[in-house]
Amino acid sequence: MTIQQEAQALAPELTVLRHTLHTRPEIGLDLPRTQAEVVQALSGLPLDVSLGKRATSVTAVLRGSAPQPSGARPAVLLRADMDAVPVQEETGLAYASRSAGVAHACGHDLHTAMLIGAARLLAARRAELHGDVVLMFQPGEEGWEGARTMIEEGVLDAAGRRVQAAYALHVFSNMAQGFFTRPGAMLASSSALLVTVRGEGGHASEPHRARDPITVAAEMVLALQTMITRRFDVFEPVVLTVGSLHAGTRRNVVPATAVFEATVRTLSDSVAEQVGQSALRLLHGIADAHGTRVDARFVRERPVTWNEPGETAFVDATIREVFGEDLHRPLAHPFLGAEDFSRVLAEVPGAMIALGALPTGADPAHAPFNHSGRALFDDAVLPLGAALYAELALRRTRAAQPPSLDTARVPYPSPTPPPEARP
Repeated sequence: MTIQQEAQALAPELTVLRHTLHTRPEIGLDLPRTQAEVVQALSGLPLDVSLGKRATSVTAVLRGSAPQPSGARPAVLLRADMDAVPVQEETGLAYASRSAGVAHACGHDLHTAMLIGAARLLAARRAELHGDVVLMFQPGEEGWEGARTMIEEGVLDAAGRRVQAAYALHVFSNMAQGFFTRPGAMLASSSALLVTVRGEGGHASEPHRARDPITVAAEMVLALQTMITRRFDVFEPVVLTVGSLHAGTRRNVVPATAVFEATVRTLSDSVAEQVGQSALRLLHGIADAHGTRVDARFVRERPVTWNEPGETAFVDATIREVFGEDLHRPLAHPFLGAEDFSRVLAEVPGAMIALGALPTGADPAHAPFNHSGRALFDDAVLPLGAALYAELALRRTRAAQPPSLDTARVPYPSPTPPPEARP
C-alpha cells in the first residue's frame, strides 16, 4: 500500500485519539494528561523518547536504517502543537470539551493526532528512511513560548546533530480541504501594546473635579486606529487591534485608572518597530493633552513565520505528486495570525503548511474561524496530514543537500515579500 492508503487505514484510530484529546483540553506549558496520551500512543514504536523539563513536551527520534548515498545522514523535524485555548466550547459535539472555559478551538488536537499517525507510518518504513526524524510534540503554542522552551532544551539537536529542515501543519476551520502554501512570509510577527492610563478618581456627577482616564483611553484607542491608516503604506500590512479594555467599578464613580491591551501584526521587523515608536509617542501626547499620565510598553513577541522558498518548493512538489494538483492551493497572501513555529524557522529552513479542515457541506464564508467556541474541524483531514508529514520526512532525508528552488509550476498570485521581512 502507499503511505496515503495506509494513512486512510489509520483514520479510525486517529479519530478516536483526536476525540480523546478534544474532550480533555489543557492550556499552557503544563499538559500532563495530553503528554501521557502522546507517550501512550507512541509506545511500542522504535523511538527514542524524552520528556521536557520546563514544560510537558515530548520529543521522539526515529532513526532510519536505509543507507545515505552521500554519507551524510540528514535529520528532519516535524512539529505538532498540543495546547488548547481559554474558550468555552459551544459546538454541541458528542466529544466536546469537558473542561469549562477550555477548548481545542484551534485544532491542535488534530495536529497531535496527525503526527502520531506519521510516527506510525514512518516507523513501518525505517528501511526506507535515509536519515532521522525528530517528532516535536509542543505545549504552550498559544502565547506561552513553548517552541522557544523546547529549542532551549535542545529539540533541534535531538538526533545528535542539527536538523536540516523543519515542517509543521496547521488546520483552519473555514478553508476547504486542501494544502495551502506560499514562500516567504506565511504568518505575521506579533507584538503587544500594554497601556495604563492614570488619571484622578472622583464623583461621576462632577467629572471636572477628576481626571477621567476612561475618556482618555477611548480617545487613545480611536487615535491608534487612525495612526495605522495615516502613518503606514496601505500596501504594507499592519493590524492593530485592542482586544482588552478595563476601567471602573460603578457607573457613578470616575476611576483612577483605565487599562487596555492591543495586539500588533506586521510582516516586517522594521515596520513593527515603527508601529511601536509611533504608538508610544501618540499615547504620551494624548495623555499630556488631558492632564493625565500613561504607562505604556511595546513588547516584541513572535517573529514572522518565514517559509524558506526552496523548502516550500519541495513541499509543493510533494503535495502535487502525492495528493494531486487539486489539493495543492497556492496562497495569495500571508495570514496575519502569528505562530511560535516561527522560532524554529528562524533557526533552520523549513515551511509551515495550512490544511483546510472545513466540514463537508459547510459554507466557508460563514464557518466559525479558529479560536471561536463554535469552530468545527473535519476529522477527514487526519489521514491527509499524517500522510504529508510522513512523505515530507521520507523524501527530505533522501538527499543531504537542501532542495533546489523551482517554483515554475506554482502560480503564486502575489510576489514573495522582500528578505527584510525575515526575522
